[in-house]
Parts: sequence; C-alpha cells; structure tokens
Amino acid sequence: MDDSIIIMMLCVSIFLGAVALFAFLWAIKNGQFDDEEKFLNATKFDGEDELNDAVSQENKRRDLKKDYRPE
Repeated sequence: MDDSIIIMMLCVSIFLGAVALFAFLWAIKNGQFDDEEKFLNATKFDGEDELNDAVSQENKRRDLKKDYRPE
C-alpha cells in the first residue's frame, strides 16, 4: 500500500472516532442515559393479567396472519 492511502485511512478513522465521541458526550449531556430503572420497573410492576393479555394478543395476531390469504 502507498503511504498516502494509510495516512488518509488513519485521518478518516480518527475523524469518525471523534464524531462518535462527540455524539456520545452530547447524548450524556442531554440526559439520554438518565433512565436507569426503566426496564427494572417494567418487569417489577408487570402483573399476571398484563402478561396473559400480551400472550392472548400475540396468539390473535398469529391466528390472523395464518388465516389471511391474499387474493
């Protein structure tokens, strides 16, 4: 490989890394990662009724797909 290609690839990779770092720091500053307990609360407060409703809705959706026949 030519030295200019290696230098160009190095510059592009450093630039893309800097853009990714900037985007990550911007997301932290704007509070994108502040919701620490979202998934824990979602599972903690799910009751048996909600889970049964989700299963029945999934079964209905699967049955509708099975019964659907394009014309």
